Amino acid sequence: MAQWKNEHHQARHLCYAYRFGIKQDIYRANDDGEPSNSAGAPILGQIQSFDLTNVLIGVVRYYGGTKLGVGGLINAYRTAAKEAIENGKIITEVVKDRFELFFSYQDMALIMDAVKESDASINKQIFENDCYLKIAIKIESTELLLSKLASFDSLKIEKIGTF
Repeated sequence: MAQWKNEHHQARHLCYAYRFGIKQDIYRANDDGEPSNSAGAPILGQIQSFDLTNVLIGVVRYYGGTKLGVGGLINAYRTAAKEAIENGKIITEVVKDRFELFFSYQDMALIMDAVKESDASINKQIFENDCYLKIAIKIESTELLLSKLASFDSLKIEKIGTF
């Protein structure tokens, strides 16, 4: 925020809204001195209408000599946020469960078959006496893969997280 204010030191208002998280439950709207709910809320409203998460939108407003009124401010901030979304690049990511698999080399072929059949992506692999896989799998496929892997005695599975 300090860098933003430094870059736009003559701006009257630096308003923003953000929403983060898989459940879209971390959010905030900031009016930066504009009348209550006339800046941050319209920006957040556009984030919600486009059903976005893991996004921050900031709008820098310089005073141009004309008072907009609350309705004009709401429209200006909403329009700026909408145009930013429409002209920006939206990156769509599938939320996946991520695991590390540790196992002996003798089980490598069968474990690899199970992982490949489940359509998991392998992000890192090491095949030596002790083997290692770092995988990501769609949440809806996790349970089936884990049930297939349950029969391997040498296998240790550690969940990294869901993101």
